[in-house]
Amino acid sequence: MLKKIASFTVNHDTLRPGLYISRIDGDCVTYDLRMKTPNAGDYLGQGALHTLEHLGATWLRSSEWSDRVVYFGPMGCRTGFYLVMRDSVDRERVLALCRETFRFARDFTGSIPGARRVECGNYRGHDLAGAKREAAAYVRVLENCSAETFAYDQCPGEGDVG
Repeated sequence: MLKKIASFTVNHDTLRPGLYISRIDGDCVTYDLRMKTPNAGDYLGQGALHTLEHLGATWLRSSEWSDRVVYFGPMGCRTGFYLVMRDSVDRERVLALCRETFRFARDFTGSIPGARRVECGNYRGHDLAGAKREAAAYVRVLENCSAETFAYDQCPGEGDVG
């Protein structure tokens, strides 16, 4: 018998863009960085998603909190990212770190980190312009969030970003 995983118990018909605590496992907290309204027909483009993954992971692992970052990666549904961090990070600091990460992506210029053929399994599959647009839209969503709105039914967001 397969268990129903926690993320499948969230009502995706009412979920809006925001920053949420998805689950807590021991000393690790999984954050749901929801950039798009689920099932609304507007998803992160594959190239933009891939580039945001490279930019976000690089920024987070270069931050002062890098030793507490366990994982940063995309959702298969292309509506956002998961960030897994050690629980010792204050929620306000996590929100600030997410804002910094997506501002970094929004403002990024130059060569995408880790995007050379020897570094990436799909090095041609990037879209920096698209990643910057999506990051800018998500920064606006994050401005409406606070540590008190990390529950799935609390973050006001700005409606669908895109």
